[in-house]
Amino acid sequence: MGDDSFDQYRLSEEQQMLRKAVRQLADDHIAPRAAEVDQKAEFPYDVRDALVRAGFHAVFVPEAYGGLGADAISSCIVVEEVARACASSSLIPAVNKLGSQPIILSGSEELKQQVLPSIASGEAMISYALSEREAGSDAASMRTRAVRDGDSWVLNGTKAWITNAGVSSWYTVMAVTDPEKGANGISAFVVHKDDPGFSVGAKERKLGIKGSPTCEIYFEDCTIPADRIVGEPGTGFKTALRTLDHTRLTIGAQALGIAQGAFDAACDYVKQRQQFGRRLADFQGLQFMVADMGMRIEAARHLVYAAAGRAERNEPNLTFTSSAAKVFASDTAMSVTTDAVQLFGGAGYTQDFPVERMMRDAKITQIYEGTNQINRMVMARNLLK
Repeated sequence: MGDDSFDQYRLSEEQQMLRKAVRQLADDHIAPRAAEVDQKAEFPYDVRDALVRAGFHAVFVPEAYGGLGADAISSCIVVEEVARACASSSLIPAVNKLGSQPIILSGSEELKQQVLPSIASGEAMISYALSEREAGSDAASMRTRAVRDGDSWVLNGTKAWITNAGVSSWYTVMAVTDPEKGANGISAFVVHKDDPGFSVGAKERKLGIKGSPTCEIYFEDCTIPADRIVGEPGTGFKTALRTLDHTRLTIGAQALGIAQGAFDAACDYVKQRQQFGRRLADFQGLQFMVADMGMRIEAARHLVYAAAGRAERNEPNLTFTSSAAKVFASDTAMSVTTDAVQLFGGAGYTQDFPVERMMRDAKITQIYEGTNQINRMVMARNLLK
């Protein structure tokens, strides 16, 4: 990485101001709602509206399409600070980026003009549809088909585990256009919720991130205009993988925020709680736990920001760093939130404190956008090629 690797993502004044502004919004509007959002398993429309009013729902959309054109580190800061208060809410900016990234990377100018302004204004949200029940880690074995019919494409199939399904208006969908060609026969499309033949299934009942709906989506002779293909036919899977290079690090940022939120709560608690006539913070065994938690969070933050810097500069070794950031930060979030529950003792196991929610929310960061096992394969392949 070279000796200047830290300078590459020293936060600018604008980025520091952005962090302060998002944290203020999160403290005022998002944290007070987080427990209720989790308990009721309802999408927080009020939080989305607050993010839209502040301009934090999709900071990455280029200025040409009405967005702020913020860099990759700024996108990470937004997701991290929202996740610190509420992981479910952080999926609003994170999944807007995931759904938009294929269009930004590979879409025609017309398609960008058609979709991105509505994301930038907050009028619409966008989701990403790659996985199927039988094609999760092995995404290339997907069965959803798209067939050209004159001025249209007709889609048939089912996608699973779609984040923010039913709330989003747009969906970036991967489908097979040439079954003979395997991964090179997959194309990407943009589907709108009002397109004929599109529907959304029931919400999954989940361990965490309950305020973000996860559903199957169905295509039954779903007919879309021909110009809603993203890039050339057969390039969809390549676009999907390039997209993940840019968005896995955003999941790293989400995991980082969850870990930071749990760490902050645990530090406050051990400084106040007394046992044996002393504060918990005065026991060396617990001090060592706190030291390890803080160390891992700091290491994860450096890795996430280094990956974001690489994404911004379009560096060729982004794949390794992005996967590394996602894996390291999500493993950190799981260990830190588990330790936070431990530091709270019996109280940590109750819903009176936020750390049990954070522990449940942290788990998904090790699973989605490539399980950590798949991401380790990706890293190894990159290092050994």
